[in-house]
Amino acid sequence: MKLRHPALIRLLGFAGAWLIKGWHSTLRMRVDSAASGGLPLHPRRGRCIYAFWHENMFVATRFGAKSNVLISQHADGELSAQVTRHMNMGAVRGSSRRGGRGALLELLRLDKARHIAITPDGPRGPRRRLQPGVVFLASRTGLPIVLIGVGYEKAWRARSWDRFAVPYPFSLTTCVTTAPIHVPAGLRRAALESYRRLIEDRLEYITEDAERWATGRPRLTQCAPSVPPLAISA
Repeated sequence: MKLRHPALIRLLGFAGAWLIKGWHSTLRMRVDSAASGGLPLHPRRGRCIYAFWHENMFVATRFGAKSNVLISQHADGELSAQVTRHMNMGAVRGSSRRGGRGALLELLRLDKARHIAITPDGPRGPRRRLQPGVVFLASRTGLPIVLIGVGYEKAWRARSWDRFAVPYPFSLTTCVTTAPIHVPAGLRRAALESYRRLIEDRLEYITEDAERWATGRPRLTQCAPSVPPLAISA
């Protein structure tokens, strides 16, 4: 059943935000943000684009204060937007399929005191397949991309395209970040695709690292470095 009544959506958004905050308070969190210099970074130290897989939105909102978030225009998107606003996050409606160009332009114009947060495989997948919008946005804004990988000791998984994860209360959740990835300005299509593949590989790498850490397996030997310069003209 689709939610349509604005007042009900606002009420559920308020309640949902407080439920998520309370749930977050029960989790045992381990964060390896040495590569990025901390998580979250204060915008005064330099804005960035945070990117994480769609399935990890529940946990990633813990670090999303002072961020503008790209949220899809599908029917349930307004509820997500209300939840994020009650968690001190801005919401921009759009996706790679609907309203994407306008949403990216709005992100370019928005509050310069906030980070940008994106789920680059959302809103409908394929799962863990990075869409080019985040690379385009970094190229246009000059903002570096900081990737966040998330792992769970124990979590419920939805039967959705992304296998949306909600960690068990009092369980261990781990987060790993990359060093800021700088994308050159004005990239042509071939260079955008090269960066898209490289950034997708980095996000998969640190996600695996976080998952191994959460479940007690040996971690990967080192975090993936920033994307190296490409020998492709812009």
